[in-house]
Amino acid sequence: ADSPSPRQRRGLQPRSPPTRARVMSAAAIISSLASLAVSIGISYAAGYPGVGAQLAGRADVGPVITYAAGVAIVLQWIVFVPAFIFQTEKYYDLTGSITYISVTLGTLAYRLGYSHVQSNSIYNVRAIVSSVLVVAWALRLGSFLVRRIHRAGKDGRFDEIKPSFAKFLAAWTIQGLWVFLTLLAVLVVNTTSLDAAPSAVDYVGWAVWVLGFGMEVVADSQKSAFNALKTGKWVEVGLWKYSRHPNYFGEITLWTGQCIVGGSVYRGGQWVALLSPLFVMLLLTKITGIPMLEARADEKWGGDPEYEAYKRTVSVLVPLPRRSPPAGQHDSLDDGRHALNT
Repeated sequence: ADSPSPRQRRGLQPRSPPTRARVMSAAAIISSLASLAVSIGISYAAGYPGVGAQLAGRADVGPVITYAAGVAIVLQWIVFVPAFIFQTEKYYDLTGSITYISVTLGTLAYRLGYSHVQSNSIYNVRAIVSSVLVVAWALRLGSFLVRRIHRAGKDGRFDEIKPSFAKFLAAWTIQGLWVFLTLLAVLVVNTTSLDAAPSAVDYVGWAVWVLGFGMEVVADSQKSAFNALKTGKWVEVGLWKYSRHPNYFGEITLWTGQCIVGGSVYRGGQWVALLSPLFVMLLLTKITGIPMLEARADEKWGGDPEYEAYKRTVSVLVPLPRRSPPAGQHDSLDDGRHALNT
């Protein structure tokens, strides 16, 4: 027979292998630490146009963006405490919106009140307009998401992670990183001392933003109106006839517009601001957005011939003309959906 192990000779039970819960908690902690590290690294690169470059004597430009990254994450931690105690996610989206607004207006106030640029300078037009657009977007989307979760009573994404301190904290920390990376282009514009008067590039960027914002607003309104009918069907009206996720396309487009605006002033490491639209696109198309919604839709309607035809003929993201359905199949829109769209 096998001899007893040292632990067994001391009357102790053998160590059990790590449980899945412990592994997930460890992963959550690593994610939180990684979020901090990424924020610090990117903020350093964005704050300095080049290695050894002198920003017209502005050695504090880099730290300003680093402070912005810190504020974005610390705000999440502050609200996380009562959220975990009371086991609620109802203020998650609201906190995200408040963080967007706070960080944007904070860096703009720095520019107007403390930077070398005069507060009435034409060089401030770019920062003021871009910041106002962020505030308008955050107020609109934040209020929409808050109303939605209060109607639903909860957000299913948090059902499994709320009881775990580490995993719930990771979700809040990652939201801070999300806000920071998304705002990166605007933060560079608000803090750079390498500035220029508004040009055609800025107007193109703002026009792209308006297009994306309008698409997101219309898509959200159409989906809300359709869901209010309680048909039990997928959304296939208005913009949703040409894209399965037009609101996400609008979101990616508007942040691309903000990034274009900054193209007038980016120098050296500040080009890291290109991560803003790329991060939004990666997040929505590969991680939390489209994959989750597509999986839920497949689980709910998968196997329904009309739904399968809808998936085959409608673009996933970019609004495009519907592809021709296979021979013998017809458009699945009914009269009620046509009426809603008119």
